[in-house]
Amino acid sequence: MSGKISAHLGVRNVSISAGTQVLVRDISLHIPAGGVLTLLGESGSGKSLLAQAIMGNLPAPLSCSGVIEIGGRQYDAADLRSRRALWGRTLSLLPQEPWLALDPTMRVVRQIGEVHELVLGRGETEASAAATAALARLDMADASAKYPFQISGGMAQRVAFLATHAAQAPILIIDEPTKGLDSDRRGDVLAMLKAAIADGVTLLTITHDVWLARQLGGEVAVMLDGAIVERGTATALLDAPQHAYTRCLLAAEPAAWAIETGHTPAHETPVVSIQGVGKRFGAQRLFDSVSAEIRRGELIAVTGPSGSGKTTFGNLVLGLLKTDNGSVHRAKGLARTAFQKIYQDPAAAFAPGVSLRRSMQDLIDLHQLAWEDLTLLLERLRLPPALLERLPGQVSGGELQRFAIARVLMMRPALIFADEPTSRLDPITQQETLLLLREHARRYQCAVLLVTHDHDIAAKLAQRQISL
Repeated sequence: MSGKISAHLGVRNVSISAGTQVLVRDISLHIPAGGVLTLLGESGSGKSLLAQAIMGNLPAPLSCSGVIEIGGRQYDAADLRSRRALWGRTLSLLPQEPWLALDPTMRVVRQIGEVHELVLGRGETEASAAATAALARLDMADASAKYPFQISGGMAQRVAFLATHAAQAPILIIDEPTKGLDSDRRGDVLAMLKAAIADGVTLLTITHDVWLARQLGGEVAVMLDGAIVERGTATALLDAPQHAYTRCLLAAEPAAWAIETGHTPAHETPVVSIQGVGKRFGAQRLFDSVSAEIRRGELIAVTGPSGSGKTTFGNLVLGLLKTDNGSVHRAKGLARTAFQKIYQDPAAAFAPGVSLRRSMQDLIDLHQLAWEDLTLLLERLRLPPALLERLPGQVSGGELQRFAIARVLMMRPALIFADEPTSRLDPITQQETLLLLREHARRYQCAVLLVTHDHDIAAKLAQRQISL
């Protein structure tokens, strides 16, 4: 940590409310200097809200109460501005949505180098060299001159981490650091976090990744409905959970699923035929000579490491990009709206200044759908109707991801390209949501292309795989 001083993090009797509704209730935690605490729990249980309260960055109109202690100094949790002077230098947060953490107009290497300049006081040449070296350590040297929209979601996640940690703040809060990453890249993130811990960083990690919680060690706390229901050392809690919810959470890991993939659908005419497709961007070749036939009612997993072109492949299938070679033929007689996409980053799919109710109502009015169908989907996805009154930035990433899924399912398309559609969901909600997606595919004879980095999900849920 180059002379940086470790600092402990304390949270005492912190509650968060939206008007009269209490979202997080009476949370108390303590992480010693250089210690590790991982928060597990249900999507929408308040984990990310707690991180925002600690930072002093809660979205309006939410409010909080209690005490935040940082390195021996106490702060009134309600006084959000009091902690902002600590941002970057004492207290750093890597948010759940990497796209929101990066400047879309700035190249990757500059995003990281700027932190070295502005926070650590390094010269431009030295800062650029440090940023380039950090990217090279993660095998991302080729991404240095690119803009955020030119890299994959997994790459953006790693770039955001490098920019966040570049200032070497003694307290680091990191929200879903391994979502959407393949096993090798998860290992890279784990190595970075362990290196930070070895340097004395105090780490609060919010994740649905039980593997990461186990590997980080330290303590684990489980949140449900805005409260902590169980806490203990990572080994003791994960090996012998005491609370019923924790046991269900661990049992819902994809490796433990007992799911039959079912029979190939009877439809012989493919909804999409792909012949010898290839795509490159400049000198970088993503894939070549990919062929497949996609039929109604089947769920096909699209797999491959981060940056291998899975999102690009789906965009080719949807007609959002042109192929460099080969061909994509979509079945005749289908409207453009018969091909739908569930985006990897749900924040990119919603207008930030428009309420969720308005977004859903606009869809229903435009396509002459029934509000009752949306109500049923929200029930299946366990989304309270009260969330419709909020803006996209006022719900959790997991909740917004499920709203995005509901919006697409309402259209009853012929094909859905689902790009890591459950990356922000806890194991229980993930299993429920993916089973709903498969049920929808069979009931309405909709083809689903499911991008996933989880080999267990691909093996347990899909009838076939396309590996890039």
